[in-house]
Amino acid sequence: MPGEADGRVASQLRKGVLEYCVLALLRDGPRYGVELLAELARVEVMATSQGTIYPLLSRLRRTGLADTYLQESESGPPRRYYTLTDAGRAALAEFTAHWPAFRAAVDHFLTPGETA
Repeated sequence: MPGEADGRVASQLRKGVLEYCVLALLRDGPRYGVELLAELARVEVMATSQGTIYPLLSRLRRTGLADTYLQESESGPPRRYYTLTDAGRAALAEFTAHWPAFRAAVDHFLTPGETA
């Protein structure tokens, strides 16, 4: 079914770049998980779930690309904010440097007549 295939393709593409999109969002300043989810959802193909974002954030923290701190919230328990580390900035810069060539390569193969 086309809808299912579209969902699988979008999911696989999202998995490949979601980490770097989150790093890019953190570049602009500290954010908490629900805030990241809302920001990603503003671009429909990047919308994801808590079951995806929180393990990703834990992985970013474990690998030293992000750090966290707790801050009191006016509406409920303290929130865990995520910040970009120097290693996270370096990883984002590396991705940013490689992305245009990668995108151009994929576009090359997807353009009819370009692979001949």
